[in-house]
Amino acid sequence: MTEILREIGMIARALDSISNIEFKELELTKGQYLYLVRICENPGIIQEQLLDLIKVDRSTATRALQKLESNGFIEKLGDPDNKKIKKIYPTEKARKAYPFIIRENEHSNAVALDGFSEQEALEAERYLRRIRENIEVDFESIKKGRKRDY
Repeated sequence: MTEILREIGMIARALDSISNIEFKELELTKGQYLYLVRICENPGIIQEQLLDLIKVDRSTATRALQKLESNGFIEKLGDPDNKKIKKIYPTEKARKAYPFIIRENEHSNAVALDGFSEQEALEAERYLRRIRENIEVDFESIKKGRKRDY
C-alpha cells in the first residue's frame, strides 16, 4: 500500500506551518490566510460556499471568520434580498495582505515543484485533483451524517 496520504499530510502541515510563521506579521494565525484568499477572490461569498471551497466544518470556519472580522480583515453584510444570508467581504486591510499571501503561495509552489518538468507538474496536479475529487465524495457523505464502510 502506498503512503500517499501521509506524504500529502506532511506537505500540507509543513506548508501550513511556514505560512503561519510568515503571516504572523500580517496578524494572521492558524490557517486564516486560506479564508482570506478565498474571500478576496470571491467578494460577497457566503459562509456555506466558503466551507465548500476550503473543506472545513462550520464551527472551525465560524471561529476563523469571527477572528478575521474582529481583526479587521473582513466584514459581513446582510443580503438585501434574503435577511438570513450574510455576505462576506474583504476589507482594505485584507486587500493589502492578499498580494503578499499570493507571492508566498507562488514561491511555495516553485519550491515544491523544483526539478519537475512542466509536464510532470501538470501530471502531479492532475493526480492530486483526482485524489481530492475522490475524497470529496466521502467528505460530503460524512458531513451529512453517514458512516463509511471500512
